[in-house]
Amino acid sequence: MRLKSIAAACLLLAMPALAWADPTGAYQVRGVNPGDNKEYTGTVNVVRNGETYNVSWNIAGQEFVGTGLGAKFIGDRFQMGVASPDDTAISVGYISGQSFGMAMFFQQPDGHWQGIWTYAGSNKASTEDWYPR
Repeated sequence: MRLKSIAAACLLLAMPALAWADPTGAYQVRGVNPGDNKEYTGTVNVVRNGETYNVSWNIAGQEFVGTGLGAKFIGDRFQMGVASPDDTAISVGYISGQSFGMAMFFQQPDGHWQGIWTYAGSNKASTEDWYPR
């Protein structure tokens, strides 16, 4: 009986993560610039486009455009691959004007996405959070 209760509790704990999976959608963004630690806000939209994600940010009127790949836990390991509704992580390469960079985002238990990012030529990285709109 105790084993059944533990299994049921684990299933209930896993259900919110399953319901929240899929990074597609519109988000409010809050982040910090590497180096100067200045905070910024904006929006980001994530759309699945075949096997990839189209990611577009608007930060203070500046547009950043990226392409992403997905990842998720399969059993006891992390598996990277093509975009999928089951993804709980994405990796994004992006451009803005003459600059480019990369970012990684992981879904958090409350449903928001937490990431780390950097840009070309930088020796610093910083954080960005996406909150569903």
